Amino acid sequence: MMAERLQQICSAVVLILILALFGFLFWFALPVFINPNSSTFSLAWQPEQGQFGILSMLAASCLLGLVALIIALPVALGVCGFCQLEQYKKYSVWIRRLIRFMAGIPTVVYGIAAVFLLVPFIRETFNQGSGFSLLAASLMLVLLILPVMVMVLDAYCQPLTARLSQTAASMGFTSPQLLFHVTLPAAKPAICSAALLGFSRAIGDTLLPLMLAGNAPQLASSLFDSVRALTAHIGLVIATEHGSAEYNSLFAAGFLLLCINLFITLSVRKLGQSQQQGAGKKVRSDLALATTQVTNVNTSINTQSCSDNRQTT
Repeated sequence: MMAERLQQICSAVVLILILALFGFLFWFALPVFINPNSSTFSLAWQPEQGQFGILSMLAASCLLGLVALIIALPVALGVCGFCQLEQYKKYSVWIRRLIRFMAGIPTVVYGIAAVFLLVPFIRETFNQGSGFSLLAASLMLVLLILPVMVMVLDAYCQPLTARLSQTAASMGFTSPQLLFHVTLPAAKPAICSAALLGFSRAIGDTLLPLMLAGNAPQLASSLFDSVRALTAHIGLVIATEHGSAEYNSLFAAGFLLLCINLFITLSVRKLGQSQQQGAGKKVRSDLALATTQVTNVNTSINTQSCSDNRQTT
């Protein structure tokens, strides 16, 4: 009873702090939203001309997250799928340890390594720009979000595979067939959750875009262009004039980032609830469908073998 009351008090404190954060950012960003002549929601960031647009930075943040997600999602699915295969069980232990180790590496380590290794490689290989680009930041963001995505997928797939392995073996499934016909189709909500969390982690990071993206407030036309992410923009711009357009634009940028993260968090929770409700039905239907497919494949193989034997005879 005491523990439950303490949990309720802690939850209420956290909720109040989050609401206070929302209120704080919204209050300082309010002049931007109610001023019809505000230039904050434009593409031009030219402080010397009184232009304080943040949309190019918002687009850069979304583009960085999207590129990193497109690269990281197939890799995360491949790593997670490899760890579910029975024949590679002894290797999967070390891979999971490596993923957990990657999750604990400070972001600045990735950034320093990329400045001295990845950026010169991109500059000398593609001969376009300085190397500080959308591509360099996205590639390092892949390393940042990959552990999160793999751990989310593995947390769902590992117990499901363990629970179904004996049943699947009794039906004639091999380990890859169980993975591709049952486990991965049933893990679609987990895949969506991993993708959303990875995207949220990518657009919320500050240091890697700040060190690697080039910090040019412009729209990117290629992967080799320099861009400035919204998080890096907040870190770079120093506005001390209280109530100025530049000052308020930073709070608008923070409020937008917070709203995006809130939307992603609520989406992940919604997916998690639907995953719990529909997981049992989904697994049973996928298992029945996969059984039919495997039976058809085996029947086809047996028919083909009999035909070959008759021709040989």
